[in-house]
Amino acid sequence: MSGTETLLPYLKEPAKNQNPTIIVDTREANTAPKIVKGLKELGAEIQLETLQKGDYIISDQCAIERKTVHDFVYTLTRRFLFEQLFKLKEVYSKPFILIEGYLPIVYRFSKIQPASVWGAMFALAKQGINMIHTNSHRETTDFLYTAAKQEQIAEKRPLIVHPIKRTETLQDQQIFFLASLPNIGREKAISLLNSYQTPTNALLNVDNWKKEAYGLGPIITEKVKQVLNTPYTK
Repeated sequence: MSGTETLLPYLKEPAKNQNPTIIVDTREANTAPKIVKGLKELGAEIQLETLQKGDYIISDQCAIERKTVHDFVYTLTRRFLFEQLFKLKEVYSKPFILIEGYLPIVYRFSKIQPASVWGAMFALAKQGINMIHTNSHRETTDFLYTAAKQEQIAEKRPLIVHPIKRTETLQDQQIFFLASLPNIGREKAISLLNSYQTPTNALLNVDNWKKEAYGLGPIITEKVKQVLNTPYTK
């Protein structure tokens, strides 16, 4: 906190005419117009850009990916979320995921266990992905405005969009390829490559994963085999 362990700089009345600028992804602006409208009403300057990753940029350090509770659960079943956030973390030192909505509704989903949701949240937190929960678009608006004000006005941090690095190495491409399989993700993809050296060897030995690769049991193996062996239909 700029060399001081106190919240007082953030609790003081803000100076007049000091409002932050928030960069909003154009697609996010189309899907969440109430948030954009609310930010403008609070006094924030909105700058629309097509962002490679992240929905809101509030400083050179902080980028925020917003998901509704339903979207969060949906992306978990397809492993997209982890790749999105890991790429965001590569270029922003303090990436956030903001989960918006009534969180206890996860107990009503039939296709995913609540433990999977809590486990995913814990795994992201361990990887340095900061997590914020809001109950409504209004709370999201208040959080974004306050966070941007702290970064730009209290901390005096610049507002910078960092480009996401494209996959550069062959190893990155191998990890990304295997990580896209159901319930695999980055860590298990690396485990497979450590065990079998190449993606081809990993796929040819899918029946042996539960014995030879760390963290891969029969349930995951069967889901992967279903994807690999089921004929494509339109």
